[in-house]
Amino acid sequence: MSYIYDYMEKLLPVSWRRKRIRRPMVHWSPPENSPSADVLAVKWVDLCLEENGKLHHTKRFELMNRDGNSGPLPRLVVRRGQEFRLRIHCDRPYDRSRDAMSLIFSADEEERPSHGHGTLVGVALQQYRYAIEDPNEWGAAIDFVSGDLLEILVKPAVTAPVTRWKLDFDTKLLSEGFGKSYSLPQPFYLLFNPWCEHDQVYIEDKASRDEYVKADTTLIWRGSYNRLRPTVWKFGQFEKHVLDCSLLLVSKIGRVSAAHRGDPVRVCRAISAAVNSPDDDGALLGNWSNDYSGGTAPTKWVGSVEIMQQFYKKQKPVKFGQCWVFAGVVSTIARALGIPSRIVTTYSSAHDTQASLTVDYFVDKNGKVMEEMNSDSIWNYHVWNEVWMQRPDLGVGSDGDYGGWQAIDATPQEMSDGMFRCGPASVLAVKLGEIARPYDNNFLFAEVNADKVFWRYTGPAHPLKLIRKDIYGIGHFISTKAIGKWEREDITSSYKFAEKSKEERDTMLKALKQANSAFSRYYLNEDFNEVYFNFELRDDIKIGESFSVILQIKNRSSENTHVIAGSLNVETVMYTGRNRDSVKVLPFTISLEPSSEEFVRMDVSFEEYYKKLRDQAAFNISCLATVEDTEYEFFAQDDFRVRKPDIKIKLADTPVQRDPVEVTISLLNPLPIPLRKGIFHIEGSGIEKPLIFKHSDIDVEETVSNTFTLTPQFVGRASIAAKFTSKELDDVDGFLAYEIDPRPEDIIMETHDNEIIERTDVID
Repeated sequence: MSYIYDYMEKLLPVSWRRKRIRRPMVHWSPPENSPSADVLAVKWVDLCLEENGKLHHTKRFELMNRDGNSGPLPRLVVRRGQEFRLRIHCDRPYDRSRDAMSLIFSADEEERPSHGHGTLVGVALQQYRYAIEDPNEWGAAIDFVSGDLLEILVKPAVTAPVTRWKLDFDTKLLSEGFGKSYSLPQPFYLLFNPWCEHDQVYIEDKASRDEYVKADTTLIWRGSYNRLRPTVWKFGQFEKHVLDCSLLLVSKIGRVSAAHRGDPVRVCRAISAAVNSPDDDGALLGNWSNDYSGGTAPTKWVGSVEIMQQFYKKQKPVKFGQCWVFAGVVSTIARALGIPSRIVTTYSSAHDTQASLTVDYFVDKNGKVMEEMNSDSIWNYHVWNEVWMQRPDLGVGSDGDYGGWQAIDATPQEMSDGMFRCGPASVLAVKLGEIARPYDNNFLFAEVNADKVFWRYTGPAHPLKLIRKDIYGIGHFISTKAIGKWEREDITSSYKFAEKSKEERDTMLKALKQANSAFSRYYLNEDFNEVYFNFELRDDIKIGESFSVILQIKNRSSENTHVIAGSLNVETVMYTGRNRDSVKVLPFTISLEPSSEEFVRMDVSFEEYYKKLRDQAAFNISCLATVEDTEYEFFAQDDFRVRKPDIKIKLADTPVQRDPVEVTISLLNPLPIPLRKGIFHIEGSGIEKPLIFKHSDIDVEETVSNTFTLTPQFVGRASIAAKFTSKELDDVDGFLAYEIDPRPEDIIMETHDNEIIERTDVID
C-alpha cells in the first residue's frame, strides 16, 4: 500500500487539492490523468449514531439526537482510544483485492493542520481488526462487506486532541494513482475517554464514572461551617450548544492550540482561566458587590446551561457569578469534554494574599475588624473543582505518584503565571505540604491549612498586639456530593491530616519552610486564667426571627474582684468575609466578685438586621473584652447565617419514561412582612425550557403553589431544581431527586421501587 505514503507526503486530502484548481470559464473536459470510472465512489456514510452513542456513552448529547429533517444535521460524538463504527454506502461492492481506501482526519479549527502536530492524520484502511489495536495510533479496519455496504471500525489514538474533526475518505484502485474523495458533511466530536484504561483521565470504578462524568445534576454545599446548606446545580453537559461552547472556551479563550488539546493538564488549566473574565473576557463576570443591576444575581442561577448558551451566542462575559457559579460551569465543561469532575466546598476557607500561610485580621479597640487594613480574608465557604487524571508531569514522590484528584479553581482570586487561574494542583501534594509543585499548590494549601491570626491595632506608631491565634480555624468540613446518593461526603482527610495530630503540624512546618515568609513585629497577649469567657449563639435561627448573642464571664479567683470592659458586635457580611455592615453594638462594663459569673446578652430583632442583610444572610459576631489592671484581652468571633425556607416539590405519581407526570411546587412566606414580585424558576429533566411562575403579592404566613407537567425522556435518576426570588426574600431553593421507571412494554425484569429524596437544610 505504497499509495498512502505518497499521499501523506502531500499532507492534504484529494478533496482539498481539487479545491485549489482554478477552473477556467470555458467548457471543461476530463484530463487524461483523471480517476478511472472503476474507482470506488462513496455515496454517503451512516454515522451509526445509536450504536456509537451507546458504546461511547454519548447518546444523551443533543448533537446526537437532532432531527436532520426539520433542523440541523445530527453530529457524531465519540471518545478517543475506542473504536467507533461507520457504515459506508458505495456505488458498488468493495473489492479487497483491487480497492484501497484511506481516511484523512483534520482538526476542524486549524487553518493549516499539520501531521507533525497531530492535527492531520492519514490512515490506510486495514483488512483486519487486529491491525488497529495499538492504543497510541489512529487506525481504521474493515469489519465486513455486504453488497454495496462497507462497514468499518475507526479508532482514534488515546492521546488524540479533543476537538471537532473533519473526515475525508479517499478511494483508488491499487493499480492506479488517481482516486476519488468524499467528505463527511459535518465534523465529528472527539472527547476524552474515562472508560479507556490507556487514557490519562481513566477512572476505574463504574459508579465513579456515572457520578463524575454522566450525571447532569449535583449538590453544591454553601452556608457556613455550623450550618451546611446544600443547593442543587444542573450541569446540563449534554444540552444544546454546551459542548460547542466548552470547545470554544478551551480554544479561543483558554488559547490551547488543537495540538495540545489532548493533554488534560493543559486543558483543565485553561478551563480555570477561561471561565472567569478579568483578563480574557471569559464566560462569567464575578461580582461580590451586592449590586447586581444589569445582570443576574449569582444566587438566582439554577445551573450552567443558560450561562453557557448565553456566552456561546454573544461571546461576552455573562453577568454575574460567584465561587459556586464558577465551579458549576467548570464541572459542566469538564464533564462535557469527558474529564471526570466534581465540585468541592471548604468551610472557613482562607484567602492568603501574602503567601504567608496565615490569614491576618486587624481589629480596633472595640473589636471590629478594620477592612481597610485587611488584604487577607476568610470565606464562610469557598467552592472549587476537582478533576481526575494521572500526572506524569509531576513524577513520583515518596508517597507514590500524584495522579487522582486534582484541584482547579476558576474564581478570580490571585494571578498565576500572569492570568487569573488556579491548578491543576495534586490534592495529594497539597495534603503532604508540597507547596512548590505545579500548579498553585501553595495557594490551595493555605486555603485549607492557614493559621488564623488576629492583631490589635492601636496606631502606626505602636506595635501590633497578637490577641488571638487559631491554628484549627481554617479548612473545615470539606464536602462534595456522595457517589450515587443525594448526600454529603466529607473529604477533609484527602486535603489535610487530622487537626491536632503530629502529622498536621509537621506538614504545616514543612510548608512554612518552603514559603520563606516572615511575621510582623508584635508582642504577645498576656496569659491570664482567672477570668473565663464563653461566647454563645443560639442555633437554628430562621430568617424572620430575632436572635440573641450571649457572653458568659466567670471569675475563677476566690480572692480577687475583676472589672471587665468590652463590647459585643453583630455585623452582616458577604460570605467572603468582606463588605461588613454594623447591625448592633453593645458596650458593657461588669465588676465580678470572687467566684461569681455574669451573662451579657444582646438581643437582635428582625427589624434591626433585615435591611442590612447581604444576599446570603451571613453574619459575623465578635467580642473584645479587657480585664482591667492586666494586659489580658479576650477576643472571639464567629460566623453564622439565618436559615431560609425550602421550596417543597411533589410528584403526583411515579414517573415513567415518556409519560407526562404532574408536579407541584410550594413555598411558605417565613417573614413578618408580605413578599412582592415573587418568581419561581424551575429546571429539570423533561423540562425543555426553564419554567417561570410569578406571584405579585404573598401575605405573611401565606403558602403559594404552582402545578405543571413534565415528560421524562430517559430512564434512570433525574431531578427538579427550583429557585424563588422576590423583593424581600431571595436565594430560596429546593430540589427533588427521583428515579424514572421504564415503560411497562420495555421492562425485561423487575426493577426496585423508586426512591424519592428531598433536600433538608442541615446535613449532619
